[in-house]
Amino acid sequence: MKENYVQHVQLPSGVVHVYAAPELFKTLDYQIFQMANNNLQIPNQKFMSYTPDVHVGVGTCIGTTAAWQTHDGYVSPSIVGSDIGCGMRVHMTNVHKDELKDVKLRRKLVKTIEKYLPVEDHARGHFSDVRLEHVVTKGLHGLPKKYIPDGYTPRKATSLTHVECSKFTLDENVLNRFPNAVWHRSHRQLGTLGNGNHFAEIQAIEIAEENREVAEAWGLFDGQVVVMIHSGSRAWGGSVSQVSSSDMVKVMRTLGLGTADPKLLFVPLEHQAAQTYVHLMYSALNYAVVNRHLIAYAIREAGKDVFGSKFEMTTLYDLMHNYAWEEKQEGESYFVHRKGATRSLPAGHPDNPQPYMHTGHPALIPGSMGTASYIMVGAPGGKANFHSICHGAGRIRSRSATKKLITLNEFAASMRVGTDEEIVVNQKSLEAILDESPQAYKDVDQIIESVVGADLAQVVAKCKPMAAVKGAK
Repeated sequence: MKENYVQHVQLPSGVVHVYAAPELFKTLDYQIFQMANNNLQIPNQKFMSYTPDVHVGVGTCIGTTAAWQTHDGYVSPSIVGSDIGCGMRVHMTNVHKDELKDVKLRRKLVKTIEKYLPVEDHARGHFSDVRLEHVVTKGLHGLPKKYIPDGYTPRKATSLTHVECSKFTLDENVLNRFPNAVWHRSHRQLGTLGNGNHFAEIQAIEIAEENREVAEAWGLFDGQVVVMIHSGSRAWGGSVSQVSSSDMVKVMRTLGLGTADPKLLFVPLEHQAAQTYVHLMYSALNYAVVNRHLIAYAIREAGKDVFGSKFEMTTLYDLMHNYAWEEKQEGESYFVHRKGATRSLPAGHPDNPQPYMHTGHPALIPGSMGTASYIMVGAPGGKANFHSICHGAGRIRSRSATKKLITLNEFAASMRVGTDEEIVVNQKSLEAILDESPQAYKDVDQIIESVVGADLAQVVAKCKPMAAVKGAK
């Protein structure tokens, strides 16, 4: 029964709907309910929920969906997150996993990717001819044509159509807030991963039999090698958050707004500070989708070096999981926030991109580095949760706790180091990324079970990792 997978938790300030199997619900940190109670004190809120990967964040938990009616709503940078537009992208290749059985070839592929995709935190990307002002105002449409690899074959093109949003329109005057140093740093970072939990992963898929027809309509096949990318808006999004936070603290003080958590920021949508933030946020969403696109472009070039000129890497989908925007539901306009939550629309929903109108679009859910990731599609029951599902496995321990509790041998065993099934990583030492070991995260299979059990989405394919590229600190 799907009712077993959602708990409607009554708190002093309102109700938070928690989507999690009973066993998973019992393990949730009590702090998430304290944070929910603060969040529910924001005026006029119509809905708030947690996905099963929920964990404590700054001001608001990661795994939150919150909605207001647009006419009297609020916007909260805390319920968007500092890495604005952080999200996922998957590309389909014409390579079968058997072609990558040799661990030496996987190592060669990873090394070649590093040639095109800088992984050091302060390294410059390889896209200095891209104009940053075009990126942040026009999104993917601001790129030079040479970076749209399928732009010369419009009928087969997916780069601009198989995305959640290719361009956010904004008032360009708000961009005058940023000093030259921000523009310079953000330009350098175009086409780079960043560190932490950001990655590019080479995976092999297994199609879920119950959704084979959907998978094949999307172009997926068993054993297919896909590329999954997780990254966001880098320094540009961080600067938006920094500038906006300072503005909102002043406005909240003037309006007498606040909760027990001083890090929970919010202002009425009608206020000028809110409108400025929204437009700045849209510029960061434009940056983020372009950044993932350019990372994929770099990996495509590496793939051609390794597999030859016939290597293909077609866009399956690109989506965000840190953002806020307007959505329609049952004729009403809502301003919906998602922080660490993924929109997953079912077949026939009018907001689906045209290529996915009849199937629903792919929802891309990463696991941890040594575990499977998932490609899903929205289910009808998702309407009760504003069509939000999880955004990953969700951390169970902090980075510092992981380093204290997990040994390098345990990490190496989870990555199957020294075997033919080794998940090849670009880092010379696993110690450098110990805080990103699978043991730092919840069991992604349990998370997916909760999503499916609640009728929020269905599994289309399981993606097993073969190699991973992580950013260095």
